[in-house]
Amino acid sequence: MRPLRVLIADDAVVVRRILTTVIGEDPDLEVVGTAANGILALQKFEQLKPDIVTLDIEMPEMDGLQALAALRKIDRKVPVIMFSTLTERGAAATLEALSLGASDYVTKPANVGSVSAAMESVRQQLIPRIKSLCKRPDSAQARPRTPLVATQPLARALDASSPSGRTDVVAIGASTGGPVALSTVLAALPKDFAVPVVVTQHMPPVFTRLLAQRMDGSMPIEVREAVQGDVLKPGLVLIAPGDRHMCFRRSSMGIVVNLSEGPPVNYCRPSVDVMFDSLATLYNGDVLAVVLTGMGHDGRDGCATLKAKGAYVVSQDEATSVVWGMPGAVATAGLSDAILPVEQIGPKIVLTVTNTARRTQLVR
Repeated sequence: MRPLRVLIADDAVVVRRILTTVIGEDPDLEVVGTAANGILALQKFEQLKPDIVTLDIEMPEMDGLQALAALRKIDRKVPVIMFSTLTERGAAATLEALSLGASDYVTKPANVGSVSAAMESVRQQLIPRIKSLCKRPDSAQARPRTPLVATQPLARALDASSPSGRTDVVAIGASTGGPVALSTVLAALPKDFAVPVVVTQHMPPVFTRLLAQRMDGSMPIEVREAVQGDVLKPGLVLIAPGDRHMCFRRSSMGIVVNLSEGPPVNYCRPSVDVMFDSLATLYNGDVLAVVLTGMGHDGRDGCATLKAKGAYVVSQDEATSVVWGMPGAVATAGLSDAILPVEQIGPKIVLTVTNTARRTQLVR
């Protein structure tokens, strides 16, 4: 199997050297070219036909956003990873890049103290993403070994199912490709949606706040980054803040957010499993859990806990996932009640919540 061909675009010589060295260490990868700005990157893309591109956001002459927009006119499918800074400006630019068609992003090492530490940071963040986006197995992020036997007819059969109990909360987990998928899902939820929605999206601090602000300005339903003590309410979407697990507890006001700095779970903080487990404790099986595109298997074990209590689980299908790691892990484990294209998940949520509410009223 030939190595995956990587094109690097970054105006900083030291960054290009670090990326070239780290990528070159892996026998499955090969740096076929580098560029100091977007114009050169586009020229080399046409010449070299790489399998994947890394784009720095801030470059002279043509920055990463401009290069990405131009690249997507040439090739809509080649994976593109943006290189961003952990700043408000970097976060805003990254979210814009994701909306323009970037596949994922990596944050530049900050305050690491040495070149070797910077290289290790890049190694941990970038290599698994390259392999996942190009569907090359990796020991740390490999797809579940057991193949999913669900065919389209079976997927439609799963879609026809519906929860037998109540739905008191909708919980959504996502990672790679999640912001765009999440936007598609939330756009279908009305302003007066009948139950609370909680979201864990793998993102660092600042990024989650700007993601919530961006969505709140474009969605019918209210969207906010969660803060300690927030009360779960119908018609409100709360997104876990970066670097904090989002758990929940009962109070005199109802179910409230309890943010945690506990250790990462599945290498993630916030973790989808942590959120799902907390909901299982408080809501038993009265939960609609949704697992969207993302690397790894965060959310699988939490779905198992929820399913054991009678919850309903929806997974995004492989065709519409940027990376079918998280939803694939849930589906392969036999935990999915529905496996759907992302554009069908929002309407499915609305239909499910509406139907369970009607059944509850009839029982009462």
